[in-house]
Amino acid sequence: MKLKDLISNCPEAFCDIEISGVTDDSRKVEKSNLFICVKGPVADGHDYAQKALESGAVVILTEKDLKIANQIIVEDTHKALAEACANWFGNPQKKLKVIGVTGTNGKTSVSYMLKAVFEHCGYKTGLLGTVQNMIGDEVYPSKNTTPGVFELYFLFAKMVEAGCEYAVMEVSSHALHQRRVEGVRFAASVFTNLTQDHLDYHGTMENYFEAKKLLFSISDLAVINFDDEYGKRIIAEADCRKVTYSAVNNESTYTAKSINYRPNGVDYEMVGFGLIGRIKLKTAGKFSVYNSIAAAVCAKELGMPLNNVTDALNALEGVKGRAEVVPCDIDFTIVIDYAHTPDGLQNILNTFKECPKNRLVVLFGCGGDRDKTKRPKMGMVAARLADFVIVTSDNPRTEEPKAIIDDILEGMKDIPTPKKVIENRIEAINFAISNAKAGDIIILAGKGHETYQIIGTDTIHLDEREVIAEALAK
Repeated sequence: MKLKDLISNCPEAFCDIEISGVTDDSRKVEKSNLFICVKGPVADGHDYAQKALESGAVVILTEKDLKIANQIIVEDTHKALAEACANWFGNPQKKLKVIGVTGTNGKTSVSYMLKAVFEHCGYKTGLLGTVQNMIGDEVYPSKNTTPGVFELYFLFAKMVEAGCEYAVMEVSSHALHQRRVEGVRFAASVFTNLTQDHLDYHGTMENYFEAKKLLFSISDLAVINFDDEYGKRIIAEADCRKVTYSAVNNESTYTAKSINYRPNGVDYEMVGFGLIGRIKLKTAGKFSVYNSIAAAVCAKELGMPLNNVTDALNALEGVKGRAEVVPCDIDFTIVIDYAHTPDGLQNILNTFKECPKNRLVVLFGCGGDRDKTKRPKMGMVAARLADFVIVTSDNPRTEEPKAIIDDILEGMKDIPTPKKVIENRIEAINFAISNAKAGDIIILAGKGHETYQIIGTDTIHLDEREVIAEALAK
């Protein structure tokens, strides 16, 4: 492909240069590639431009004069990367109805629910998200909540090739801030909620919110949680068409009413102007109401028949790692959940606190090299809501696990809830199971769908389902 077909305002001297591929990773450069210097949170591509040339790059896009051959200086290389990748794959995003889901909690569940609804209505649908990427039933591994730019357009192209009409994607604040979805126009976007997370990256909640809000500047429709304070700000500040949902407020466009919580699910009526949809979910908790009504409202506003929407949600099984009850022939219950924020932990504990039980036991840790201020808050939530707390490691990364645990314990020091500290997560799970009593509900929080643990710079295999099976076998 000629360079003039990949980038706007291509200098005349470069227009007819043949390009064999596009990358922003100097390690992946091949002969006749276009290399785009992008500054990321860890490395700056401008530092590797010369290496890219030596590896065969034929043109370098840069934001500053690097004093090297074949460079083109552009105002914004993030934007240039997105434009080049989109053009390279034939702008597949324009052939799909792309739905974005953003927020601190609930993105994965809402995305899976939307995919199920669209497919129940007869539309082949792609999915991009935290757990995995999917094209129909075909699964592609996922490294990030939102893929990198080249991978994003590659997957969009695969979706078009496979006959998908819709693409549902989780859109992270990192991706929005780094302009990874540049060039995508969203048919609709959902805002779930905003609570403390990722402050190690954004610095403040205001910066975090402003990153999330960017999604609604590139969306035709915003589906917004009316009960969230940041949601109210998006209602006031977003310029696109807006509809709202609520579990408590009749002023929203759609409201969940007659909510009936069950140990293994929840029932409610979705009420809007002149319509009632009856929803009976197989996942429990108030957060399930919010996730499902968000998906239902989005689908309904995009033209899906209400009876198809409710039928799809009622038939849906749970999402892996989200309030996932592990099937075991035992007299206590084990639940795996991805809760890794104070709000997420509070939600999952409140969900099972009201269920018939003996004790509510929670096992959790906090990630290393991430926002430290949420650690004591999570400790306080666990101690206040659980009957017994086991503090362990999550993904400590390059931090000392003991230092992370000490931060967690700081939030528990004035609360008398019994607790046990076991740094090794596998040993902690074994302890929880070997000391379980009849009727207990044990929640393993933090890992969810993940089947690994990051210790130092190493990623080791750790699937909690396997650990549970081995512990029960003993």
